[in-house]
Amino acid sequence: MIKIDVVSDVICPWCFLGKRRLDKALASLPEIQAEVTFRPFFLDPTIPVDGLSREKYMRDKFGDRDLKAMHKPLEDAGKKDGVPYAFDKITRTPNTTDAHRLIRWAKQANKQMEVVDALFMAYWHDGRDVGDVAVLVDVAKSCGMDGAEVERLLKSNADAKEVLEEVQNAYQIGVQGVPTFIINQRYGISGAQEAEALAQAIKQISEQPA
Repeated sequence: MIKIDVVSDVICPWCFLGKRRLDKALASLPEIQAEVTFRPFFLDPTIPVDGLSREKYMRDKFGDRDLKAMHKPLEDAGKKDGVPYAFDKITRTPNTTDAHRLIRWAKQANKQMEVVDALFMAYWHDGRDVGDVAVLVDVAKSCGMDGAEVERLLKSNADAKEVLEEVQNAYQIGVQGVPTFIINQRYGISGAQEAEALAQAIKQISEQPA
């Protein structure tokens, strides 16, 4: 058994690509058992609780740069690895604390990989606001979780402190960008590496003594 912690954020487009490439890497290594856990990170910790207009957020961050040209490398990579970005559909840049809480509960329900993928799809393909409780409940239900229980938890402060502590831990261990893949709590791989490179690293690490 190999453990892979993926530090990521739902509103990070490279994290969506990294997740799909990790899926491909693991599918190419049927002889390796992997326990994957997604860990929280805030791509931008200044985003308010209610989120921001996507247009304003991108303008404030990138000024007058050509966003279509900026998005093209991601779109090209997405076509190769099955990530159907639809940047034009996105109208909000949400705070992702609640999304990370849902991901945490999904782990407890053995639904984390499905929920993470569904959140990425909801935001990057469907343009839905993944900071909205109703959207998060809908995502949870679509993955077989108890929607009423998720809604109850989201309307409380359950696990908010724990999510913030995990984000702080990521900063403390030196994570500066996402996705970051931490294998067996010892080896870090930064960025949305190609599936083949990820697979090679996982295989090499799995062959090392514990």
